Amino acid sequence: MTRADRQGAHRVAFEKNRKRILKTENTCGICGKPVNLQLKAPDPMSPTVDHKIPVAKGGHPSAIENLQLAHWTCNRQKSDKLFNNIKEEPKVLGNRNLPKSIDWTLYKG
Repeated sequence: MTRADRQGAHRVAFEKNRKRILKTENTCGICGKPVNLQLKAPDPMSPTVDHKIPVAKGGHPSAIENLQLAHWTCNRQKSDKLFNNIKEEPKVLGNRNLPKSIDWTLYKG
């Protein structure tokens, strides 16, 4: 069975939103690293458009809110899994988890 974003009513909307994402985004929505838009498939780091909520899990096939830029390998590893890309702040357990403000390895006393 062919997916709705590849054939039928959603194909045109998906292609339009895919082009929009490739023009406006530059960071992988899965790993958070930059995506080189000049790379082409089959390069593992080439850009693809990923469904945040997979079509197989009920995600909308062409809604811009359900699409994100991703590396080809990140998208393949994610597959049809649901992925929470919200980064959690580290839990503070005292003053030992303060943000690093000085790189002490560069200190020459």
